[in-house]
Amino acid sequence: MTAALVTGAGRGIGRAIALRLAKDGHAVAVNDVNKANAESVAGEIADAGGSSVALPFDVTSRDAVFEGVAATVEQLGGLDVMVNNAGIAQVKTLLELTPDDLRTVFDVNVFGVVYGIQAAAEHMKDHGGGKIINAASIAGHAGFDFLGHYSATKFAVRALTQAGAKELAPHKITVNSYCPGIVGTDMWDLIDEKMGPYLGNERGETLKQYTELITLKRVQTPEDVAGFVSYLAGPDSNYMTGQSVMIDGGIVMV
Repeated sequence: MTAALVTGAGRGIGRAIALRLAKDGHAVAVNDVNKANAESVAGEIADAGGSSVALPFDVTSRDAVFEGVAATVEQLGGLDVMVNNAGIAQVKTLLELTPDDLRTVFDVNVFGVVYGIQAAAEHMKDHGGGKIINAASIAGHAGFDFLGHYSATKFAVRALTQAGAKELAPHKITVNSYCPGIVGTDMWDLIDEKMGPYLGNERGETLKQYTELITLKRVQTPEDVAGFVSYLAGPDSNYMTGQSVMIDGGIVMV
């Protein structure tokens, strides 16, 4: 049985990814900074007959990420798939940003991904290779107003994905990213709430306004994203590396 570690898997997209990978037959290490959430999702996997372990740690700590990978290997017998999913967003104009704002978002969205790549690769390069999958975004292909620093972190993930693919190919490790759009999660509830005052919108109106940008005319589900990550984690994507692929219902077309 192959083993996967999914960060930020206690809710939303990460939860859907963890459940889908377990359904696909992977043993799954469920990470979240919230211990109860990680244990809840691991419990869902176990209840469905899958193999799982809850690993609560903070991806902004390099030591914690390396320890999380080590725990995955020890408890699940290896690490074949690393999904660097953990991420946060914040709504502010560029002129309002403080050093603390920048540090907080970059620590999770960029530093956390770097640590995940490093820790996973250190194991995979000595064990026949593997797959590293990162969370990017449509905001990594086109900068969004009021989400400038968030967009910058996702552009960074695309760069890390490309560089990682080139550096790790000799070790039979592929590196790809998924780029979701407007997903029905707590993150988008927050964006809708915080962006509304900038746009003069009541709660719910911003999400509705952005939904109009979607060619398929419906808000994305976490399961929509998980289906694509399932492909990236499986054998059909073996010849794919360095790509950050849109899975957004047709908002940004490249």
